Amino acid sequence: MTLTITLPPWVDALAAPGTVCVDDEAKMRLAIRLARENVVRGTGGPFGSAIFERKSGKLVAPGVNSVVRLNNSVLHAETVAIMLAESRLGSWTLGGEGMPEHELFTSCAPCAMCLGATMWSGVKRLVIAANKEDAEALEFDEGPVFAESYAHLARRGVEIVPELLRGEAQEVFQLYKEKGGAIYNG
Repeated sequence: MTLTITLPPWVDALAAPGTVCVDDEAKMRLAIRLARENVVRGTGGPFGSAIFERKSGKLVAPGVNSVVRLNNSVLHAETVAIMLAESRLGSWTLGGEGMPEHELFTSCAPCAMCLGATMWSGVKRLVIAANKEDAEALEFDEGPVFAESYAHLARRGVEIVPELLRGEAQEVFQLYKEKGGAIYNG
């Protein structure tokens, strides 16, 4: 059996690996744009993510929600970005010895599964746009995510930056709702 994870064809033109984003807002706008395009093009849910080298701002891998498109419940934007980044770097961790620090930008606060994946991925920084309540207002079930979940990440050395450009991410959620997007909670 083979499992293949692909991004929609439009992603490469928008977010080619190696693209440099100079600051946090540019990085987050890329994650939000990925989410918006995923909705507009009908290729997935309203979530986008991107893994960057922290110092250089170089994009390692983008991710978009691909649950429905690829019939796989774990293919949230964050897990897709993490898996593609690790594959691209040929490593099971983004925090390996001799590697630059990596950071994950995501258009929405990670669900319980994605928080676990973030912790295990080796990223040193998590930057979030929309929050859990925003996703739950759309009726997505984010699972058992608590303040302690984030405290645990912080103890593991992950810096967390919440609600950067939250309003822009909320606009994508509104668009998804208007288009009657699927709510896929299992």
